[in-house]
Amino acid sequence: MLHLSPFVVPLGAFIMVVLIVAIASMKRMREKELEAHQHLREQEMDHERKMKELEIEKARLEVEKARAGKSA
Repeated sequence: MLHLSPFVVPLGAFIMVVLIVAIASMKRMREKELEAHQHLREQEMDHERKMKELEIEKARLEVEKARAGKSA
C-alpha cells in the first residue's frame, strides 16, 4: 500500500484554495479590463458624434456666410 506523508492533504487543500483565489482574481481583472475597453469605446463614440455635430455646424455657418455674401 502507498504511504503518503501527513502533509499531502493539507498541502493539497492549500493549493486548491490558492488556485480558486487566483482564478477569481483573474476573472475580476478581466471584467475590469472589459469595462475599461467599453468605457473607452463609449468615449470614442461620443467624441465622433461631437465632431460630426461640429462639422454640420461649420457647414451651416459657411452656407449662411455664402448667402450673406450673395445678398450684400
